Amino acid sequence: MRRWVDLPPAEVARLADLIAGTVTACPAVAGLADAPGGQVATYLPGRVVPGVAVRLGEIEVCVTARLGLPLPEVATQVRQAVMPLVPGWVIDVVIGAIAVPGPGQDRAGGP
Repeated sequence: MRRWVDLPPAEVARLADLIAGTVTACPAVAGLADAPGGQVATYLPGRVVPGVAVRLGEIEVCVTARLGLPLPEVATQVRQAVMPLVPGWVIDVVIGAIAVPGPGQDRAGGP
């Protein structure tokens, strides 16, 4: 298994961006978030990918969950979406916040 320290910065960036896009496409996820008590991010030359930390054989993802689905199911949905991108790696999912729909919005955040 290749570990992030073995990957060139461009590959770490590609992986972090791919994971961020995959996670935000999950129906139960309103967006990426900071973890309570600390930031989850991948630091790259000239930029940061917030909400996704690529570490030694491990991915940590911090999300804002949409209201409605039980939180363990949100974590499972995110984990299953990310697994094919990093086979054999540990995938930790943190629910950093819950998005509550405003007046006139449904649970998906739309009208």
